[in-house]
Amino acid sequence: MPAGLNPAQQDAVMTLRGPLLVLAGAGTGKTRVVTFRIAQLIKSGVAADRILAVTFTRKAAGEMQERAAELLNGGKRKRRKRGTPKPEISTFHSLCVRILRRHATHLGYPEKFTIADRGDQESHARTALREIRAPNDALKPGDLLAIISQWKMRSVTPSQAGGIAETDREHLAASAYRRYQNHLKNSGSVDFDDLLYLTEELFRKFPTLRREEAGRFDHVLVDEYQDTNHSQYEIVRGLAMGHRNLCVVGDDDQSIYSWRGAEVTHILTFNKDWPEAKTVRLEANYRSRKPIIDYANTLIVHNAHRHDKVLRPAKGGGEPPRIMQYKDELTEAKEVVFDIRRKVEQTKLRYRDVAILFRTNEQPRAFEAELRAQDVPYVLIGGMSFYDRREIRDVMAYMKLAANPDDEPSLLRVLNTPPRGIGDTARKRMMEQAVSRGVPLWRVVADFANVEGLTPAAKKGCAALVQMVESWRKDDGPVERLVNRVIDEARYRQELDRIYPDPNERDARLAALGEIVNAAASYDAKDDDDDDPTARPLDGFLEEIALGGPGDNNDKESQLDQNSVALLTLHAAKGLEFPHVYLVGMEEGILPHRRSIEAENESIDEERRLAYVGVTRAQDRLTLSLALTRRKWGKARDTLPSRFLYEMTGQAERAPHRHPKNQHTNGRRR
Repeated sequence: MPAGLNPAQQDAVMTLRGPLLVLAGAGTGKTRVVTFRIAQLIKSGVAADRILAVTFTRKAAGEMQERAAELLNGGKRKRRKRGTPKPEISTFHSLCVRILRRHATHLGYPEKFTIADRGDQESHARTALREIRAPNDALKPGDLLAIISQWKMRSVTPSQAGGIAETDREHLAASAYRRYQNHLKNSGSVDFDDLLYLTEELFRKFPTLRREEAGRFDHVLVDEYQDTNHSQYEIVRGLAMGHRNLCVVGDDDQSIYSWRGAEVTHILTFNKDWPEAKTVRLEANYRSRKPIIDYANTLIVHNAHRHDKVLRPAKGGGEPPRIMQYKDELTEAKEVVFDIRRKVEQTKLRYRDVAILFRTNEQPRAFEAELRAQDVPYVLIGGMSFYDRREIRDVMAYMKLAANPDDEPSLLRVLNTPPRGIGDTARKRMMEQAVSRGVPLWRVVADFANVEGLTPAAKKGCAALVQMVESWRKDDGPVERLVNRVIDEARYRQELDRIYPDPNERDARLAALGEIVNAAASYDAKDDDDDDPTARPLDGFLEEIALGGPGDNNDKESQLDQNSVALLTLHAAKGLEFPHVYLVGMEEGILPHRRSIEAENESIDEERRLAYVGVTRAQDRLTLSLALTRRKWGKARDTLPSRFLYEMTGQAERAPHRHPKNQHTNGRRR
């Protein structure tokens, strides 16, 4: 029997056959259970490479792989011998990339497809909207992508989209959807949603291939099962229906991603899908003090559709959560920041021990102003990703061309960046010829001598670009060397000198280029013998960057390493914990959000789960606050305290339908 586990955790770890649902409440050690279970399967005789574990972020997958290896090595970190079998632990998207690399040709995609980034997607979307002559103000590329993403997460095909479209915008999107998908396909690309969408399509259309993929494993484990969307649900079912050794771990009370396609019904109906399934409840919370857990339990019980479970604190003591009300949002921000600064100055609390959690992206404005005014260091989590910076996108476009010259958005991005004489007229002529000949734009650029109307400068520019890219395509060496070649040979440093006369701005951009070189060097240094030895390093590097998609922002981890107060949304806070949490804006219309109140459906349940996630981020102290008035369009308007405050304190029946009068206080405690 594994040591260091409580009875419920041991039950989950030692149940090694058949379907298993592990309901893991907040802070109950679910990652520990998953890794111990993987190690136990191997110790019981299951071949390591016959075990598949999938989760949602590369960080979680990496931690599981590392912890499982330590358990098998008696708690020691040992370098695994090359070729030694190990469990396949990865994200859903990484798993689907490997499946599609083996079988994408059956769906009409090249084996070495590229994964489109946001810029590539917007380029294809813009082209699709232009082709259907959509008015500029009717549907923007970003809006089209959002609608298509929702459809793909629900497995809606281009031919089905028109039948379910309701609004004028959705009908326009349905018309553009097929064209967008065709442009991706013709450029040998897939978008992030396609990785799941196409894998599900592959399994549905080719049962033999599904059985082949399922036959690679005898056990499947799924982490954060409450966050699965329709495609992920079908993929898991397809991989496990033969051997039925499926273990899913999750918490329906923390299902907060319906806007990303997650369906809480998957975990709620698991026992119906797998009738012989065993259920194990992990209820011992090792994170939060008892008074905080009491608030969480009292709140979440108001959700009607949930698995019956109660968090039980393993840590004793603790202060009751404070509920603070302030006269307006500016006072709320001022007093919260003052409280943080005072505690840091008078106790051993550090700024990095504190998080301010909010529901909407508008809320942090007042807090940022106050944090600056009171000289309190802070970091706003979830800003621009490193890979969204202009200079990084330019260099990555060159790298993508070296991997796949038919990647049209990447080619268009750097066709004349830095300037090489290929102006708008030349680009238009080459685009027209590519369309009339029905060939990728790269073929026309490479055949520039036969394009009528190109100036000598444009022809010279095309020749230089083609020579560079073809040379890079032949470079199968380390990725670091190739990145440096791209920066040098494309004269990109000189381009930064040209467009950024401010030395500080220029230095910051150059430093970003240095980081992409560092990323390449780190990739080269990795000891990863799972990669196909015949694969080109560049392909693996581009794939690794592309798979750091939505929900897997490694920048967040580096931001949290600073000694700064963390400002982040409740959605971004999931999976994190802090000694002291301030959950602000606890008002009707903010939490729960106005849209959820107006919808009058199960959206309120998800808002309650969101509040529950916020409460259970706190380890030692929790402060909940609200403003009694809040400005909207310049005018102060009365607010209503969030119904969740009444539910947490056991006063649900007292939740008001209108704001009580004469409660305008400056920091008065309820």
